[in-house]
Amino acid sequence: MDRRRFLRTGALGVAGVALGGAATGGVGTTAAAATATEQESSAYAPIGRLDLDAAYEAVVAEDGATAFVATGDGFVVIDLSDPADPRQVAERSDLLTDRENGPLTRVWDLAVDGTDLLVAGPANPNRSVNAAVRFDVSDPADPEQVAVAEVGFPIHNCALADGVGYLTDNDRDRNPLVVVDLGADAARNGDGGAGEELARWSVIDADPAWDDVRQTLRVVHDVSVTDGVAALAYWDAGTHLLDVSDPATPEYLGGVTPREPDDLAALSAHEVTVENSALPGNHHYAETDDTGDLLAVNAEAWAVETGDGLRGGPGGVHLYDASDPTDIVSLSTIAPLESPDPTGSGVWTTAHNFELRGDRLYTAWYEGGVTLHDVSDPTAPAELARWRDPAHASFWTARVGVPGEFFVAPSTSHRPAQAALYTFPDRAGEQADPPALRDALPDASTETPAAARTPADATDTRAPANATDGAADDAETDGEAAGFGLGTATGALAAGAGLLRAARRVRDGGDDDGRAE
Repeated sequence: MDRRRFLRTGALGVAGVALGGAATGGVGTTAAAATATEQESSAYAPIGRLDLDAAYEAVVAEDGATAFVATGDGFVVIDLSDPADPRQVAERSDLLTDRENGPLTRVWDLAVDGTDLLVAGPANPNRSVNAAVRFDVSDPADPEQVAVAEVGFPIHNCALADGVGYLTDNDRDRNPLVVVDLGADAARNGDGGAGEELARWSVIDADPAWDDVRQTLRVVHDVSVTDGVAALAYWDAGTHLLDVSDPATPEYLGGVTPREPDDLAALSAHEVTVENSALPGNHHYAETDDTGDLLAVNAEAWAVETGDGLRGGPGGVHLYDASDPTDIVSLSTIAPLESPDPTGSGVWTTAHNFELRGDRLYTAWYEGGVTLHDVSDPTAPAELARWRDPAHASFWTARVGVPGEFFVAPSTSHRPAQAALYTFPDRAGEQADPPALRDALPDASTETPAAARTPADATDTRAPANATDGAADDAETDGEAAGFGLGTATGALAAGAGLLRAARRVRDGGDDDGRAE
């Protein structure tokens, strides 16, 4: 099938879905019938599970035999040769202890490219060293640190391609993508030092009008790179595509924005705090398929208490025709499950990280579980499988292991979930008796009722988001980077990477990965 031609012709007959709206169409008739037949024959459940001390982002080697999981203080390596029995074969923690302000902390994101692994942090501002570290994982059981790029900013998310690191820099000004040389030449001095910064790019470079918008609404939350094209999720400033075939000279290809910069610039401070959590917008992660024609973007969002009641709710995954990056067309939206409490203090069913591979989309939805969709017709994505255990698992991402055989999904240690890596069959199926989402509601005997909890847009009076030293310690500054957690002293409300709960753990005396500070 010529997906490029299909997308353009198919889009003509399908009304684009407004961002933050319900899905159009849903499962096509033929696909639904085939899926139902397959589901009837086999109950859907995990293949295997490995409990961990902590788990955030996970990535899988190209051959599907190895997974790498970020653990806050480093990463672990998981052997997937038997997906029914995943086994830890290596761990690297307390990274960069020899550096000033070491070790590296809040390592929540990593990326793999061939035999190279990139880990980065801290995810949000604290007094830790700020760095991206490349490892040679040609022997997965013995990862070797080969290059380090110390930078002047926390790194919430990163990507790696051909020895080049792509790092998010939320500097509370231009919020640029920073491109850094981490290749073989960068480490030739033998001490693991990194090479030069190659380039910077901000959404303001695409349209100077974004400079008038409060930077908390245009954080660069995440980046992916596929075949020389970087997809940047810029929260309420939308998603933007860059040609990075020459990493030193990124060229803007086009983008999609849920709202115009002039409209966002006119918002009051209170309206900004609401907008930061509520739809539309909240572009959290974006990725193109291997053809570059299909673009997927998830919105991470919650309902916000306002004077007129709740506004908004959980976000879904938007599918776009990006075959012409100058004219990106909305095709459909995969809607989230309805939450019994859609606020930041409730049950999270919003979309989080995902992988788009071929005709399949693998998605994590926190307590909403994991899903597998057939997106061969992206105007009507067909749900093939869904699994959840909301009282025990809160999924951070879903990543392909071996296509057609299995995929992996890490559960992070949100209340009261256990950190673990799950493996799931890459096939259609239906979970037998899925638990109710209410099973994940806080215990009324120990938690404040939802209606009386602090609203998600409450102002936090602790250290400002860009604090990296001074009186505030890690617990006080963690979770306060713009776009990634609780509001700051300036009233900025964040909404990323699970930090509303992380900050609540800190208040209760626990770390964001479930271990004591």
